[in-house]
Amino acid sequence: VQLQAYGGGLVQTGDSLRLSCAASEPTASMAWFRQAPGLEREFVAAIRRGDGNRYYKDSVKGRFTISTDNAKSTLYLQMNALKPEDTAVYYCAAKLSRVITSALRLENSYNYWGQGTLVTVSS
Repeated sequence: VQLQAYGGGLVQTGDSLRLSCAASEPTASMAWFRQAPGLEREFVAAIRRGDGNRYYKDSVKGRFTISTDNAKSTLYLQMNALKPEDTAVYYCAAKLSRVITSALRLENSYNYWGQGTLVTVSS
């Protein structure tokens, strides 16, 4: 599975941005992770195709929305009310099979990764 992430850019505090991740084929589980400068990569949001359940990092709940298109081959991350601490390289990840709930936030649950797209939020 090939993943292509895009949509990043430079925005101001409070702005919105939508990231997209085009997958070469539908997958059962997809997620967004991010890595800020000098920090480890962290979980942001995940969605499971079969049941449609969505999971979020606490600090983005209510501001970010993860979704897929009807063909279930493109992943989105709608980011509203952006803050400087959201600045990071955002990566999409996928796994062909279903990831159990307790493992959705773990990087090693996913075996396909996009190249990352940079989001910079200025204060």
